[in-house]
Amino acid sequence: MAVTMEDIARLAGVSRGTVDRALHNRGRINAEVAARILKIAAEQGFEPNRVGRALARAKNPIRIGVVAQSARTPFIRKVLQGIDRARDEFASLGAELVVREMEVTDARAQARVIDALVAEGIHGLVLSPADDALIAQRIDALADKGIPCVTFNTDIQGTKRLCFVGQDHEKGGRASAGLMNMITGGRGTVLVLTGYLTNRSHRERSDSFVREMRQSAPDVELLGPRMCFDDDARAEEITLRTLDVHADLAGVFIAASGQAGVCRALRKAGRAGKTRVVCYDTIPETERGLKDGIISFVIDQNAHVQGYQPLRILFDYLNSGNAPEREFYYTDILLKTKYNL
Repeated sequence: MAVTMEDIARLAGVSRGTVDRALHNRGRINAEVAARILKIAAEQGFEPNRVGRALARAKNPIRIGVVAQSARTPFIRKVLQGIDRARDEFASLGAELVVREMEVTDARAQARVIDALVAEGIHGLVLSPADDALIAQRIDALADKGIPCVTFNTDIQGTKRLCFVGQDHEKGGRASAGLMNMITGGRGTVLVLTGYLTNRSHRERSDSFVREMRQSAPDVELLGPRMCFDDDARAEEITLRTLDVHADLAGVFIAASGQAGVCRALRKAGRAGKTRVVCYDTIPETERGLKDGIISFVIDQNAHVQGYQPLRILFDYLNSGNAPEREFYYTDILLKTKYNL
C-alpha cells in the first residue's frame, strides 16, 4: 500500500503540515527536521508525484461511491465513522466520496442505488453487498467498465471485485460456538438469532456456529437460526416466546444486531445472568450488557478499520494504480468481556 504524508508524519513525530512544507520546500521549517523528513520519505519509498497528481485533480476529483447496508444498526454507524475519517483525509488529495446509506438488505434496492451512483460518474465503488446474483452481476459489469469495487463487512466471492475488508465470519462463528460450549458446559438449549439471510456475514456466522456446536457439543439442543432482521423489538419477541417454551434456556447466540432486545427479554423473564449470551459488536448496548452480567462474551469486528481501509485501498488503486496485495484483508477477531472493556 502506498506511503502517505500521514505515515511519514507519524514516523518523524511531526504534523502533516510540517511534512508538507518539507516535501514541497515551502514555509518555515527547521533544516534538521526537514532533512529527517526527507530521509524518512526516501526510505519509505514515498512518491511525491502521487500527491501532485491528486492535487491536480481538485477540479476533477476522483469520485468514489460508498453503499452501506443496515446503516441504522449501531455497528454500521461506527463503520461510517471510519468512512468519515477517509472522507476528510482524501478530500485534500483530490477525492470525493458519495455515500449512500441503506436501512435494509434488499438486492433490487441496492442495485438501483449502484446504478444511480454510476450515473453520477463514480470512478470506483466501496460496497457492503447483498448476497444475490443481481449484485454479483453489477460488480462484474462495473469491473468491465473500468469501475473497480472493494467489498467490506460482508463479501460476495466469485466476482471481479478487487478485495474484501472485514472479519473471517466462518472463524468468528466457530469461535463463538467454542465460547458458548464452554459457558454452558455443553448442555441445555441454545437459541441462535441472526439478521438477514441475504447478508452473507450473518449467514456465515450463524451457520458456522451451528456446525461447530453440533460437532463439539452434540448434547446441546439448538433452536434456529431465527431471523430478527437487525431489529431489537423482533429479537426481544423471539427470545420471550422461546422462554415461554424453554424456561431454562441455557444460552443465546446473536450473529447480528438485536442485542438490546435480547437483554430486555432476559431481564423481563428473570433470566439475566442465567441464560448466557454470546454476541457481536462492541456498542453501548453490549457494553452495558457485559457490565450488568447479562452478556458473557462479545466478538468485536473493528468497525473503524472496516470503514476506513476499503477506501484507502481503492483510493490508492485509482490514484496510483497500486493493486491490493491480497484478496482478503481480515480484521482481528477481538474478544470483549466485562474485564477488558
